[in-house]
Amino acid sequence: MHDAAQFIFEGVDYRLVRSSRRKRLGIILTANGVEVRIPARCAAQQGHQFLRENIHWIQQQLCRAAARQAQIPHYEYCFGQHFPWLGEKLPLLRAENSGSSGIMEGALSVYSHYRDPSQAQLRNGLHQLYQREALALLRQKSVRLVADLGLKLSAVGVRRTKSKWGHCTSGGALQYNWLICLAPEPVVDYLVAHEVSHLRHHNHSREFWQLVQSVCPDYQCLRRWLREHGHCLQV
Repeated sequence: MHDAAQFIFEGVDYRLVRSSRRKRLGIILTANGVEVRIPARCAAQQGHQFLRENIHWIQQQLCRAAARQAQIPHYEYCFGQHFPWLGEKLPLLRAENSGSSGIMEGALSVYSHYRDPSQAQLRNGLHQLYQREALALLRQKSVRLVADLGLKLSAVGVRRTKSKWGHCTSGGALQYNWLICLAPEPVVDYLVAHEVSHLRHHNHSREFWQLVQSVCPDYQCLRRWLREHGHCLQV
């Protein structure tokens, strides 16, 4: 991508972006705004006209994006605040020591050696807790299902990603987005069923979905829940 310029039409800010690889005009809604992408030799006026012809669709998409953004929860990171875990809201408590940090007795316990930790310090501690607890839970669920299906698993890991909830490598390793553990547990079980099934079928064929359904009969409803509410799984 190159040769980008900023414009505005009917309240919509957009960039005109030329690309030597593009063969036709296209409109992309990115995290940084609207982009009208045009072939390198295309006249700029064609790009502007293309946006005008699609302005109502663009405005609808922007409204939908704004509505989804407004649904994302925002938290104050302080002791006593409630945070999600497996679809429930649990209070954040101060752990007496690092060894007592964890999720137990209906609470999230985070240790901090600061007497009055800042929000950033508490957020980092909470994220570390989530990653550790999510890895333990997802590994347990994955290992159990792998054994039930007679498959082989090389490793389980977690990380925070922007667009993917899980990934199965060709080497038999499963990678999960730890934010999935904020969702209700049946949704977590669906994702585990999805990724473990990829250990047998490295595609989304009919056989793959049949395997998913055999271990997670309600997978369609749970998959729909994740599509509709996944953007709210933030902390």
